[in-house]
Amino acid sequence: MKISFVGIGLMNGSLSLDLQRIYPEAVIQGISRKETTLDRALELGLIHQKGRIDQLTDVDWVFVSIPVAAIASSLPTILDNVGENTMVIDFGSTKAAICEAVKNHPKRNQFLAAHPIAGTEFSGPDAAIPNLYDGKTIILCEAEQTRSDLLPRAEKLLKKLNMVVRQMSSLAHDKHIAYVSHLSHITSFMLGKTVLEKETDQQNIFDMAGSGFASTVRLAKSSPEMWMPIFMQNKHNVLESLDEYISNLNAFKEKLESNAVEDLLTEMKNINKIGTILDRK
Repeated sequence: MKISFVGIGLMNGSLSLDLQRIYPEAVIQGISRKETTLDRALELGLIHQKGRIDQLTDVDWVFVSIPVAAIASSLPTILDNVGENTMVIDFGSTKAAICEAVKNHPKRNQFLAAHPIAGTEFSGPDAAIPNLYDGKTIILCEAEQTRSDLLPRAEKLLKKLNMVVRQMSSLAHDKHIAYVSHLSHITSFMLGKTVLEKETDQQNIFDMAGSGFASTVRLAKSSPEMWMPIFMQNKHNVLESLDEYISNLNAFKEKLESNAVEDLLTEMKNINKIGTILDRK
């Protein structure tokens, strides 16, 4: 088995560790625009050799995990160069624009649009960890357009990673993910911005920041180079989620100003129900 990773950071690097455990005979190659990234991936054992996009004809699997704008622009070229039985899977956090980019490609049926709901706030080869995908959900979009012999092959591999497979349209994915992922990242970035602007003494932040602040602002350590393209590619849904979020913040502020204690208490108790949903994981 030969596997090629386009991009070799947290997502593909972690995937490589797991696939090498499951398929110890696999030959792993990495493709990146940065030579230093490939050198580090070799040092860490995430890849066995360097590869090129124009040398994919003998590859069984291609996993693409780079910024979403780069996925959309690179996928047609990747599909141009793969062999007739190569399976190409992307791990982008948005799906509609990526699916649109290859909808008329003659090898569209060798592509599977996927989004694993997994990750950390860290990036690069050194961020790779084993078992990142264990027990996590992976969303497959427009799976009916993937070739009938390749889709079961991909599902078998995902199940070997102990992932929970769900399917939905790319449009539905992008709408839902704006609320449960993209909005939380924006919130984290803006909370970090607010604190940095108001707390000019960094020692105060260090001394007084409890676990609640640390967990809420954790995502603000995420790569801006990765997240800015996500916000732009899913702009319509992100703006809609922001409008609703800002409306809720303003309503909370107004109730606080008017000392509407009982209303706020009732509302916060109702919001506690989110815990019962998340506790199912």
